[in-house]
Amino acid sequence: MIPASQVARFTSALPFWLSLTLLPMAWIGAVYGGLWVLLLLVCTWYLFSALDAAIGLNLENADLSTSEDQLFFYRAVTIVWVPLQAITLYGIIYYATRAEHLSGWELCGLFFSVGIMTGTIGINYSHELMHQKDKREQWLGDILGAMVLYSHFRSEHLKVHHIYVGTPGDPVTARYNESFFRFFPRVLYQSLVSAFKAEADMLKRRNLPWHHRSNPFWRYWGLQALMLALALVAGGWIGLGLFIFQAFIAVWQLELVNYVEHYGLTRKHLGNGKYEHVKPHHSWNAAHRASNWLLINLQRHSDHHYKPDRRFPLLQNYTEAEAPQLPHGYPIMGMAAMVPPIWRRIMNKRVRRWREMYYPEITDWKAYNKHKTPAPR
Repeated sequence: MIPASQVARFTSALPFWLSLTLLPMAWIGAVYGGLWVLLLLVCTWYLFSALDAAIGLNLENADLSTSEDQLFFYRAVTIVWVPLQAITLYGIIYYATRAEHLSGWELCGLFFSVGIMTGTIGINYSHELMHQKDKREQWLGDILGAMVLYSHFRSEHLKVHHIYVGTPGDPVTARYNESFFRFFPRVLYQSLVSAFKAEADMLKRRNLPWHHRSNPFWRYWGLQALMLALALVAGGWIGLGLFIFQAFIAVWQLELVNYVEHYGLTRKHLGNGKYEHVKPHHSWNAAHRASNWLLINLQRHSDHHYKPDRRFPLLQNYTEAEAPQLPHGYPIMGMAAMVPPIWRRIMNKRVRRWREMYYPEITDWKAYNKHKTPAPR
């Protein structure tokens, strides 16, 4: 007989397993074609947004004394997702490139939806796994990153973003009034360059060249080459093209979230290239219950920056008095970011209120940001 405590732990973790329902939706789109290819997209963006409106906020916090053993069912979903995503991604490439009922636009719509899945869930789970101390989990995170050709996200996130967030030294902190369409191409280039530089600088401090075998970029490139080769074997040149397309959509989805998470928020410059420590008010948060199920509490972003290796079920909620809150969950905010006038109408007044609340002594923000010293590398 299963102990009642185990049943309770499984039941509490079960909402976070909703992400697995996206996998059969991808197959439904492939098998039935037509507008069904957009089912996965509609559920990810709109269904969870509707659930947010219906279910409301989750302001409760888990007990921080919870042991690793008690988190088994939470950890398990991020681990089992890796092989399931791989089977789904390459299985659909194999099937779709041979399916006579799928037209060109249906193939594009299908792999756009698949990219939403590998970006919203795959990269997010990769993010959770890369932060853990277990090397096996880190490897699983690298595999997910390679499936969207964005392996350097690990180096950029751990060795650049978490250190320089809210400063000019962080490429993925969106500037005030910077539209997503300016942010996206900038961050694609700068995040790659900054990630490579961070790894090369670490090797240099050990008197080693950038091309030393310990540079994780060799692992990144090797895994990405393997993923590309698998796509070519599974679906030929069309399959390879569809794989690259879904990877681009996944990266777009990731950077859309990055854009939302820190838009317009800056750490105070203390002089001589130094900045105040990262605090809860340097991240936008959302306590919406359903989208936090989908995103494994990513929207509790302030606590993630406070304790980066804290597993997602233990991330703590912050009140409006402690950290800035978004009016909606990430899915709706991401859609708003794609329409800059709407985004500015929603967010700029909130950024200005944030500035008045936390930094009333700074009266000319244009001059302040213009002369702010970049964070040292």
